[in-house]
Amino acid sequence: MIAGFADVTPLIAVLDYAGVAVFAATGALAAARAKQTIVTFVFFAAVTGVGGGTLRDLLIGAPVFWVHRSDYLGVCIVAAALVWLLQADRWRLRTLLWLDAAGMAAYAVIGAAKGAAYGVPPVAQVAMGVLTASFGGIIRDLLANEPSVLLSREIYVSAAALGAVVYVVGTQAGESTFAAGGAGVIACFGVRAAALGFGLTLPGYRDR
Repeated sequence: MIAGFADVTPLIAVLDYAGVAVFAATGALAAARAKQTIVTFVFFAAVTGVGGGTLRDLLIGAPVFWVHRSDYLGVCIVAAALVWLLQADRWRLRTLLWLDAAGMAAYAVIGAAKGAAYGVPPVAQVAMGVLTASFGGIIRDLLANEPSVLLSREIYVSAAALGAVVYVVGTQAGESTFAAGGAGVIACFGVRAAALGFGLTLPGYRDR
């Protein structure tokens, strides 16, 4: 990781840990719904929490962010333990969806910001935001044998793309990372929240 990346702005640092924590919680919730063991809770939490960021780092040639640090996996373990202790199998599926939306919004900005820190061009920065925001959730659904959001018309990846675009355009226009990051998070979460709240979907191929 580039020295000081986590210190680019307090917002980026907070989003980084928040994204890991929230995505880890969604992984543990998937394990809870499947009535799995605490070991599976931790595994799902870790894979979901760091999956998107791992793919991003491999693609941009960065050291994988969690390999030489203990705090990220520690966050995943704590999230899994809390979900276990709070008897999350009683929670509604909507809880997972809303937590996932929050994590996605944070990671869309984090992925784009790290791409920028490693000098990738703006379009690739957006792609890094999308991958960071969505890949962990895709892995979680596959592991939990749940329908993948990619195979539905839900506004999901497009919301992540919007958040990343808002961040990249903002920084390219000279906005601070704080302002651009905040706008990106709001845009991504707002669109995903609208989709969840009002049942909005994308049109399918040759819809009549």
